[in-house]
Amino acid sequence: MIFQPMTRLPDFAIFETEQTGYDRFYVQPIASDGTAVQDDMTIRTELCGDLVRIFLCAQKTPVCRIRVRWNFPFPKGVRLLADAWERGYGDLEWRGLCAERVMPWYFLANRGEDTIGIGVKVRPSSMAFWQADEHGVTLFMDVRSGGMGVHLNGRELCCAEVAAREYAACSAFQAAKQFCSVLCTDPILPKEPVYGSNNWYYAYGFSSHEEILHDVDVLCEMIDEKEPNRPFMVIDDGWQALHDSNTCNGGPWDRGNAGFPDMPGLARQIKEHGCKPGIWVRLLRTHDESLPDSWRLPGGHEHLDPSVPEVLDYVRESVSRIQGWGYLLLKHDFSTYDIFGKWGPEMGEELTNPGWTFADNTKTTAEIILQLYRTIYEASNGMYILGCNCIGHLGAGLMHLQRIGDDTSGVHWERTRRVGVNTLAFRLAQNKAFFDVDADCVGVMGTIPWEKNRQWSKLVAMSGTSLFVSAKPGVMTEEEKREMAEYFSINAKQADTCEPLDWLDTRCPSEWLINGEKVTFDWYEESGLMGFTPLIGTGVPVEVY
Repeated sequence: MIFQPMTRLPDFAIFETEQTGYDRFYVQPIASDGTAVQDDMTIRTELCGDLVRIFLCAQKTPVCRIRVRWNFPFPKGVRLLADAWERGYGDLEWRGLCAERVMPWYFLANRGEDTIGIGVKVRPSSMAFWQADEHGVTLFMDVRSGGMGVHLNGRELCCAEVAAREYAACSAFQAAKQFCSVLCTDPILPKEPVYGSNNWYYAYGFSSHEEILHDVDVLCEMIDEKEPNRPFMVIDDGWQALHDSNTCNGGPWDRGNAGFPDMPGLARQIKEHGCKPGIWVRLLRTHDESLPDSWRLPGGHEHLDPSVPEVLDYVRESVSRIQGWGYLLLKHDFSTYDIFGKWGPEMGEELTNPGWTFADNTKTTAEIILQLYRTIYEASNGMYILGCNCIGHLGAGLMHLQRIGDDTSGVHWERTRRVGVNTLAFRLAQNKAFFDVDADCVGVMGTIPWEKNRQWSKLVAMSGTSLFVSAKPGVMTEEEKREMAEYFSINAKQADTCEPLDWLDTRCPSEWLINGEKVTFDWYEESGLMGFTPLIGTGVPVEVY
């Protein structure tokens, strides 16, 4: 056994309010009845089968965060793998004990053939992360509404449900897969594998109705005409009415621009040409000046406040309209950044800047995001939902697919290597446990050696996750198209098994077990890394602007 089982009540409860601040707090031992009380605040813990449920109630005090602590000897010699707040940014890895490390949602600890998983089940009502040290583990639950304390007004909030499992005599990856299925027991998955083309990584926002149809024809050249599971053609950023390449575009989402004059007609023609139509949106950013200020987040005029009922109605109307146009997949993007004002690696333990709140400060940020995701899902009416820059732990069960990493690139191989391979290796265990995984595209613009893109294509194709290719017209040779056709044929079924073998030792695994056979990839240039890539960013090459 690596650890003392956590199927018991925690030892301590810690309260943080707007009055205490993050570095000052109230510490209370948890009584034999599972409760801890401080002023008008109560933390209640209970055992429910093999889960520990954490509840919070406060009458008047605005609560910022609560913590619960389990004390037990955490052995030396273990290595820990944490998840991410939203996407991976090439920064996921196994590491030794680091007491101050922020581990969002869940973590794994491995020592040889033994692995444990400790985490909160999906769709909690708090933004939860873990810290581990030699003497035990602490669960932090951020219950703020934005950057200020939540006003529960006597409501009891179920902040999280904690699960812990130990796995022996199996690989750490197999343990991770099993534990993800413990954390999410109700994923919604596509009825058949999703794969195809996305135009972002060669168009970078500059496209048209005609160019999309040309992309469809190029894609169909690489798909067996007898393949019953037809590929998707996903129209990415650049189609919307007020498209502006310099602002990471927003809505309104009621029509296309001059290059896209007939959005329903385009969906129909994509189907007629032999593909399924998909489309990108950024639902919480809008350039529509007709919307009232009361709908907007403080300090961000173009960002909508998803705690406002009318904003959810606006989102619902936008999603329903796009579904009515005939699109079968909706990729909704940027909502985490638009809410928190930070990218995942910047969020850390603070998540967002202090001092602001949603219009509805009686709900936690997690509750508000869950309602946004639920609204999108309910309005989709059969469309597949692909979340990007979304919080997977809140979206599991409300999204069919999830973009689990930051952008790859059609220009810089180093970005694809650093972000794409790392993301796929360290979050592959979530595939079909939380949702179908999208590790991002193979970008083909002619600047990345095909030798490298070939390997990335093969790995994604045989990983059991979604393969999307973004190919600039006229760049791929006939031989390259034939190779890609083989990868698409494989990915149309997504029946392969795949796991990283050397992921305990490197951020960029080169050894993989695919269908029971070891396959080795070479991700590096002979001369080493070809430059550096920013950890945070959109992956848009600077020369586009």
